[in-house]
Amino acid sequence: MSNSNRLQHSGEFSFGYNCITDLRDKHPEMLMDFGILKLNENMTFEDDRPELERVYLLMYGNVEVEYDGNKVVARRDSYLNENIWCINVPKGVKLTVKGLAQDSEIAVMRTENDKQFAPVVRCGDQIVNEVRGKGFMNEAGTRIVRTAQDVRLSPNSNLMLGEDVHYPGKWSGFPSHSHKQPEIYFYKFHPKNGFGLLKLGDDAVLLEHNDTVKIQSDLVHPQVTAPGYAMYYIWVIRHLEGNPYIKPDFEAQHLWVEQPGAKYWPDI
Repeated sequence: MSNSNRLQHSGEFSFGYNCITDLRDKHPEMLMDFGILKLNENMTFEDDRPELERVYLLMYGNVEVEYDGNKVVARRDSYLNENIWCINVPKGVKLTVKGLAQDSEIAVMRTENDKQFAPVVRCGDQIVNEVRGKGFMNEAGTRIVRTAQDVRLSPNSNLMLGEDVHYPGKWSGFPSHSHKQPEIYFYKFHPKNGFGLLKLGDDAVLLEHNDTVKIQSDLVHPQVTAPGYAMYYIWVIRHLEGNPYIKPDFEAQHLWVEQPGAKYWPDI
């Protein structure tokens, strides 16, 4: 099952920066850089795109981040069970990351943005945590949603981002929705041999550990993980000039599933 929007990565990432999309020459239609920074202990990475706005999101590990004359230390042992830690800096700010553990992985997101704002670390109570999907569709869409940035939390940023954690066998993005703004999904599964499926427009996309999917304008994108396998994914949306992401457009034909008293099985 192949799809040009699935950027498959087999195995583990190499130490250093692993580029997945790049504004300049690698999937530039997504309007953002996306990559995975993997660090071992005492390994240091200096960001080489200071002309861009940047977000670094720690998935797991222990790192020290130096920026704008400040140093902060972050630790996260589990992307399934622990809250987001991320840092957002505007263009012009030098940023370096040093590994403090044998293995740390950080998602790196970068995009053009001429607006200036103070660098900010987002963690703890600054992250909006929700359990969505409870009380309808026979709990088929119950999941954890963590939002780090949106137009309310970070009005000067050009990036909206967060994480979803699926319980095994659960759905997200349903009723099916779409939006004009480009979006990237990055996946991990527990155990790692798990898989999920994504409906992307009229195509079906296989999802596996460390895969990335490009979601282009106006493509619906509901998805499900297999029973027995927890699915984690980072979602990052690039706001468009004069058209930031506010809310999605839903496929009207499926909205009935959320209505009070909806029957999911015919009467006999």
